[in-house]
Amino acid sequence: MTFHHPPQADRRLDLASVLADLTADGFLDRGTANQILGQNRSREQSAMHPLVYIAGQQLENRLQPGRKLDAETLTRWLAEKSGLPVWHIDPLRVNVPAVTAVMSYEFARRHQILCLAADRDRVVIATAQPFATGWVEGLEQATRKPIERVVANPADVEKYTVEFYTLSRSVMGAGRAQMGTSRPALTNVEQLFEVGGLQDPDAQDQHIVNIVDWLLQYAFDQRASDIHLEPRRDKGRIRFRIDGVLHQVYELPPQVMTAMVSRLKILARMNVAEKRKPQDGRVKTKSPDGDEVELRLSTLPTAFGEKLVMRIFDPEVLLRSFGDLGLTGGDHERWQSMTSRSHGIVLVTGPTGSGKTTTLYSTLKYLATEAVNVSTVEDPIEMVEAAFNQTQVNPAIDFDFAAGIRTLMRQDPDIIMVGEIRDLATAEMATQAALTGHLVLSTLHTNDAPTAITRLLDLGVPGHLIRVTLNGVMAQRLVRVLCPQCKERTTVDPDVWQELVSPWQAAAPSHVYQPVGCLDCRNTGYLGRIGLYEIMVIGDSLRALVNDQCDTAQLRLRAMKEGMRTLRLNGAQKVAAGVTSVEEVLRVTPQHEH
Repeated sequence: MTFHHPPQADRRLDLASVLADLTADGFLDRGTANQILGQNRSREQSAMHPLVYIAGQQLENRLQPGRKLDAETLTRWLAEKSGLPVWHIDPLRVNVPAVTAVMSYEFARRHQILCLAADRDRVVIATAQPFATGWVEGLEQATRKPIERVVANPADVEKYTVEFYTLSRSVMGAGRAQMGTSRPALTNVEQLFEVGGLQDPDAQDQHIVNIVDWLLQYAFDQRASDIHLEPRRDKGRIRFRIDGVLHQVYELPPQVMTAMVSRLKILARMNVAEKRKPQDGRVKTKSPDGDEVELRLSTLPTAFGEKLVMRIFDPEVLLRSFGDLGLTGGDHERWQSMTSRSHGIVLVTGPTGSGKTTTLYSTLKYLATEAVNVSTVEDPIEMVEAAFNQTQVNPAIDFDFAAGIRTLMRQDPDIIMVGEIRDLATAEMATQAALTGHLVLSTLHTNDAPTAITRLLDLGVPGHLIRVTLNGVMAQRLVRVLCPQCKERTTVDPDVWQELVSPWQAAAPSHVYQPVGCLDCRNTGYLGRIGLYEIMVIGDSLRALVNDQCDTAQLRLRAMKEGMRTLRLNGAQKVAAGVTSVEEVLRVTPQHEH
């Protein structure tokens, strides 16, 4: 490539020169370029960066027929023209306090640059104007470090410049300000459950309101499922769980963290004055796309203050099909055979965060026709759904799971969902409900499906009652899905493959896929999660093995002979299909001795 216009010391890109260069390099034909140049642009469009404006026109890429000249393609082209590397801005990897201290907001906006990293040896600056270099010498003198320039998507440079500096100013302002006591409007946030409490004046400062608003919108943008606010001795930290993995997002002064927790407790109608006891609350808000989102809040007293975790519930979960959840083919048929019976107990097992609630809600949504009464007793109600009659337990008035089931039995139910079987009283009431002609769905915390029977025996449920009431058990895990844009073919070690499919013998596939990382998946190599399932249907031969001295290993072997596939085998099938990676399946599934 050659420059259509020779670079000058401080040449800024304009639409005419960019279109001329794209035409000269074969990306556009001259007629299209002239047509764009002749368009009447609004003041806002005229102020746009040329690449942002061109990307918005959805033009055909002549060098790659069928593909558009999108922002990523144009950014790579600009980087090659200028001889600078491309940098995809990942906000999760940027130390915002450090990078915003390098230069002022006004300086960054004027030159269309943004600092992305600042360490002892260098300063990395993303630029949307790679041919404008007049600022470099002055900034090198001010920082006393060499400047490493990179090219980034101009839209990202503009967006994150505003976000980073707004956040940094709010944090600094919150740390300095004498907090006011006037309560700001809650804008798009409303309370679902009123717990009561006092207003904390520290939480009313506009800086704190801005930080909390940023936190929620940022979490939605990053596809986070949980937000952790963790107090420490010198500073508090914010972490997001994305696709099951925690990522550190930001560090805050302790007093700012405390005020943020108070602000969130106010929004959730929790008792702000009570900092010694754990509390739970709920908030309903909106995502950047305008979709309604519910947050479940939980506080925990720690050595340096209250730790707060917010779980984000996506209402779209209830609209997902079993195929979207990863429950397909024979697994789906086995699950339906357990849940389509008019009575009995169906259990979903797995550790916290393995998707049990999502599976149960999706199943109930499917079963909740006009002809049946579906009632739930939960702790807490995780997602509000109009098709169910949902009840929340309240230990303060002795209304626990067992009492809830006992009450529901008098409410003429067809299907009962119990949040979790934790004790003998709940297990006994669930068993009685199943014996009297109701279908009961619930969860247990066990590692696999056969162990659920051992767990019920440990709680004190007699073996003969388990034998006559249990329809089946499904264990599940969530694995990250490989990003379809960047996953890469590779081969699999036969020994590792055999570890996945044991005790069966199955030839390793000719190729599998491994994560790489790109802009779409924020350089993780994974995008979203899907379920792995181990479904044990209790048939006659398995029923005969259920007694007070039940052998889990014997149960597992018999279940596998009857068609149950272990979590690892189910994972192996998804690896062979290119859905996930070998390492991901090994990470989340238990290993059994055979």
